[in-house]
Amino acid sequence: MSLFVRSVPRQQPHFRGHWVLIIGTLLASLLLGGCGTVRLAYSNAPSLVFWWIDGYFDFESEQASSVRAGLQRAHEWHRKEELPLLLAQLDKLQARALEPTTPETMCQLANDLQVRYQTALQHMVPTVVAVAPGLREAQIKHLERELAKRRIDWQSDYQDGTSAERMERRLKKAVDRTESFYGKLRPEQVELLRTQLNNSPFNPSIQSRESLRRHQDTLTTLTNIRSGTIAADQAPSVITALIQRSYASPDASYQKYQVLLTQQGCGNFAALHNSMQPRQRAQLAESLKSYAADLRSQLPG
Repeated sequence: MSLFVRSVPRQQPHFRGHWVLIIGTLLASLLLGGCGTVRLAYSNAPSLVFWWIDGYFDFESEQASSVRAGLQRAHEWHRKEELPLLLAQLDKLQARALEPTTPETMCQLANDLQVRYQTALQHMVPTVVAVAPGLREAQIKHLERELAKRRIDWQSDYQDGTSAERMERRLKKAVDRTESFYGKLRPEQVELLRTQLNNSPFNPSIQSRESLRRHQDTLTTLTNIRSGTIAADQAPSVITALIQRSYASPDASYQKYQVLLTQQGCGNFAALHNSMQPRQRAQLAESLKSYAADLRSQLPG
């Protein structure tokens, strides 16, 4: 569901080929967001996620209590059922961080992490179902404004300015994200990233249309539940379908575009990772080890 993927800012739910975005998907499925240490963020996830969702809806007191309770239940479930699976994924990533990789390996890892992400989203359905019928018209309007602001922010990053300016912004983001895991990139690695971005089929107009579709889909669905157009017993399946449409677009042309991005992304990442020196791969492995240690401390019992 489009309003529930804000924890990894301005990303679409497909793999674009950088290791840091694989990790980003992992963190999204943990409901972490961009906060402090992994341990602190995970242990406080219900409060952090409530703060984030409340920014979209401006909940009233009774609604806030319902959402907080739902998030707490989801977090308890996640710690028991999902966290061990995510730790297994982190262990796989750490074990492979020091070795060369292939596009096929990267796509499989990304797909596995997407399953974890999607499972976490689906577990939010009861919370959405509990609060949606009681939303006020003013809250729907508030959500509409917040989603519009998000689209404007995205446009300023990816559509405004000259093609050269847009490329430099994208390159800077890619370098910053990559260096946060691998450490300082060599000039030839920066140029490799530039070449990959120049040759990418990424199309901001296509992305923007899909974002608008998701936002309109969310607003229409919540409005229909609120108004009673959708019966109460149908709400769980309707919300589930909405979430599924957020990561599996019904637009056939977007599906083809998404597949193309994914295929090239897997190859791009393999080439980038394989260009890394041993010290850079070691830094990646150390980061993953630290994440895993933080998260293991959060396992129940």
